[in-house]
Amino acid sequence: MSEMSLLNGRAILITGGTGSFGRTCAEYILRHAQPYKLIIFSRDEAKQHEMAQVLSAESHSCLRYFIGDVRDERRLRRAFDGVDFVIHAAALKQVPACEYNPIEAVKTNVMGAQNIINAAIDTGVKRVVALSTDKAASPVNLYGATKLCSDKLFTAGNVYSGVHRTRFSTVRYGNVVGSRGSVIPLFKRLRATGELPITDPEMTRFWITLDHGVRFVLQALNNMTGGEMFVPKIPSMRVQELAQALAPECRLRIIGIRPGEKLHETLITEDDARHSLEFKDHFVIEPEFNWWTGDEHRANGGRRLAPGFVYASNTNDRWLSEAELHQLLAESSLALT
Repeated sequence: MSEMSLLNGRAILITGGTGSFGRTCAEYILRHAQPYKLIIFSRDEAKQHEMAQVLSAESHSCLRYFIGDVRDERRLRRAFDGVDFVIHAAALKQVPACEYNPIEAVKTNVMGAQNIINAAIDTGVKRVVALSTDKAASPVNLYGATKLCSDKLFTAGNVYSGVHRTRFSTVRYGNVVGSRGSVIPLFKRLRATGELPITDPEMTRFWITLDHGVRFVLQALNNMTGGEMFVPKIPSMRVQELAQALAPECRLRIIGIRPGEKLHETLITEDDARHSLEFKDHFVIEPEFNWWTGDEHRANGGRRLAPGFVYASNTNDRWLSEAELHQLLAESSLALT
């Protein structure tokens, strides 16, 4: 069964549905599947109104817009009633904002995850895929720490479900080209000033497009057994080279690494690698619980990783060229003019 045919006739809910990922995911599902219901769940009525101008319930009879916050478990229970699949994309994710407002980050990213788990189990949701981040691997900032905690909660949620059949899995990937808060729209905006700020010339990051991220999440929803984390194989690029490719005429001003930032990001740590499987285009990090068998993933060709393996942005074996970067930008409707 393909990831899209799985959605036909189903009720799907996207938390954070008006965000960069949520909106792209909704558009993709409406183009490629025939869901019974597609629910956009978010807390910002203005963003819902804006999104509804493009994706209206009148044009898409399956579409519903729900105002709500993942901090509110009772509202989640109401929204999840009759839902088959949940894609959990809601989060506080701006590193400086999370550092300055730590309790708010915990309420949304950690307690919100607990609320998703409880509501999903109690209302009979079949599958939940939660979005994680490379910053959750060996975290050095509060955002990464809250997402690591969230990841652990979703893995353990498979135990909490007990006799219920709700299953939880996560997806972890790197920087999203063109997402809200991404450095690429920032560089595009600052290009006219003739100067771009660079934290460190050697800084590297993983890169993925929104469309690739959406397809990968839906693939994970289709292939999950519950408890595993899916990690795509994606390219790296130095931030300085990114800036030079986007605006070769601009001066680069080194401003230093900000609090809570890493020089390089990691998607699979050495400890993760000990219980991970490699496939052609992705990895699967298996949970370290005695209930996990992983038989299905191994039967589908998963191979154990070599001892000491680390999947980091600075040691990646795939690097974005300038031409490939501009191709990604074109695919993301971010080509520079």
